[in-house]
Amino acid sequence: MLKDKAGEIGRLIGQSTEYQAVKRANEALTEDRAVVASLSRMDLLRNEAQQMIEQGNQPTEQMEQELDTLLTQVQGSTIYQRVIVANENFDKVMMQVNQWILEGIKKGATSSIITLG
Repeated sequence: MLKDKAGEIGRLIGQSTEYQAVKRANEALTEDRAVVASLSRMDLLRNEAQQMIEQGNQPTEQMEQELDTLLTQVQGSTIYQRVIVANENFDKVMMQVNQWILEGIKKGATSSIITLG
């Protein structure tokens, strides 16, 4: 029974306007080659910086400047901004769903009716 109800909730979430907005925003982002290239370069630089720190070295000023420049470019992208907003809206929905589930758990824990499923 729990599996069926969870599947139903998942199906409804997948059909929600918030989830669909996240999906569309991410699809648009993957089609923007400039933003994808900037994000990939940022990942590479972060990994290099992390390795340097683990080896006891400081990342170079050039690396930090390039990261700042890339971050500014990415954050200025309307497509990237849509992804951020869509994710924030979806997170709000999921927090509400989790709250409803928690309320249901509390009610179920105090209920004297036992159901077998």
